[in-house]
Amino acid sequence: MSTDFDHIVIGAGISGLGAAHFSARRGLSTLVLEASDRVGGCINSQVFPALGGFWTEAGGHTCFNSYGHMLSILDDLGLTSQVHPKVKVGYKLWKAGKRRSILSALHLFEGARSIPKLFKEPKDGRSVRDYYGAVLGRRNYRDLLQHAFQAVICQPADDYPAEALFRRKPRRKEVIKAFTFAEGIATIPNAIAAQNTLDVRTGQRIEQVESEGEGFRVRLQDGTAIRAAHLTLAVPPDVAAKLLPAGFEDARALVAGIGMAEIETLVLVLRQDDLELPPIAGLIAVEDAFYSAVSRDFLPDAQYRGFAFHFRPGVLDADAQVRRACESLSIAPERIAAQARVHNRLPALRKGHFALVERLDAALAGKRLALTGNWFLGVSMEDALTRSHSEHVRLFGDRA
Repeated sequence: MSTDFDHIVIGAGISGLGAAHFSARRGLSTLVLEASDRVGGCINSQVFPALGGFWTEAGGHTCFNSYGHMLSILDDLGLTSQVHPKVKVGYKLWKAGKRRSILSALHLFEGARSIPKLFKEPKDGRSVRDYYGAVLGRRNYRDLLQHAFQAVICQPADDYPAEALFRRKPRRKEVIKAFTFAEGIATIPNAIAAQNTLDVRTGQRIEQVESEGEGFRVRLQDGTAIRAAHLTLAVPPDVAAKLLPAGFEDARALVAGIGMAEIETLVLVLRQDDLELPPIAGLIAVEDAFYSAVSRDFLPDAQYRGFAFHFRPGVLDADAQVRRACESLSIAPERIAAQARVHNRLPALRKGHFALVERLDAALAGKRLALTGNWFLGVSMEDALTRSHSEHVRLFGDRA
């Protein structure tokens, strides 16, 4: 079969860019097609040019030295030496209209009594509520952990698979434990996409994917058809279900059962002099309209402070969201220096998810089509890249 590329990747989030990077590094002609006008997906460093280029994260917020696949990519790009440490600041609870300490919701005696179960209780196949309620105490889960986990995954946490949170990974001790970049985490996807060994095209709307012999034909809405010997879908599960071509019915049926959580993110920038709130990592909301607020105080700026509020969808209108965010920061809305809105989507995984992934992998075995994303192992950047790497090995073999 005559092909235009060895490998086409649909989706330019970190999963798709990672898949493309791995294949381009071994000399395969690789094309990335992205529907939006930017790369990065859930990695979104919102920049405000009118404020001297000040930025704050609207999606992924932190990288760690346990992110092995990400660090290997940073090594390839010469970025490892450019990481910036994050200033240590703590979270506060936002409960009943007041900021409170984390310790105020912690039941220490119950936690001490439950902790030995951490070394005994199995985690596989259990929900977050079931597992963490058992190992750290039901009251601790009800009053603190439930809300902390919801702040991480920006959706109800009770039925989320416990295995998908806090996966242990080896650390590279010569790298800062928690880091970012001078211009935000978007530095990473932007650098991957800028490589001259990759062809990355944004604003590309896919009409249909067709099987063609052992390879694939991707039809765009403008009528263009592009052929590839191998294909990776690095898109949300609902999009993957629509794009999977004929011959992948079993995979489509499995993917279609994975839900998505919608998040309405409000980014606020405030002047340092206008905000009396001491530096914080963010707010964990307890039974409120937003799941969490994450600040940019980990990388202080002389003039501005930034906050990303991740709201539950449809609870408050735009003006009410601004008022609630300002209330939590103890500042009047008219003092806002700049704001932006971002629509985020994350997978709504449920207990039993990893058994579903096993069935999905069996349906893909022997095929030249890969599926990757933040809906396999977990929502972290490293979880997404771990899946991309394992799918790369399945398609192209392991290369020492």
